[in-house]
Amino acid sequence: MRKLKLQVQTSIDGFISGPNGEMDWITSNWTDDIKEYVDEITKPVDMILLGKNLAMGFIPHWALVAKDEHHPEQEAGIKYSETPKIVFSSSLLKSEWDYTEVENGDFVKRINLLKQQPGHDIIVYGGAKFVSSLIKEKLIDELHLFVNPAILGKGLPIFQDVETSQKLDLTFSKPFDCGVVLMVYKTI
Repeated sequence: MRKLKLQVQTSIDGFISGPNGEMDWITSNWTDDIKEYVDEITKPVDMILLGKNLAMGFIPHWALVAKDEHHPEQEAGIKYSETPKIVFSSSLLKSEWDYTEVENGDFVKRINLLKQQPGHDIIVYGGAKFVSSLIKEKLIDELHLFVNPAILGKGLPIFQDVETSQKLDLTFSKPFDCGVVLMVYKTI
């Protein structure tokens, strides 16, 4: 069975963006050790899931990076651009991007079907409401939380919709040279 992994940047107090979507607190000067880790967990991925709001920036950004032969992240851009993606949305009806389909139906049913299909890992990057609904429905198998050295006080959380307690197993943690600390949890 395929695993659904969450990869997300978070503040120490559990927010993935400021209250108005601010991302200026995220450590952007990544060191080689964190880049290598992200490459390692991305390689086996053959499907990306996104909420509409994140997709609107994520997909065009990586498409431009993929086309720029001088960009230091061109290889990542190609991976993110050419990997099939599903954008879950109640308002977007048609994909405007290559390698991308839009799903307007029951996300729980669709993701459970995807996990049963042959293939490699599936990864989800966000956004906040979409990820929160996935956590609530216990669809995520691994949480890769990249905790940045920042406290926001308020913002967009990813655990806002959770109504019942969920036990997790810490399987790996690592501080990176840039100050970000990784915590990997598997669902029990």
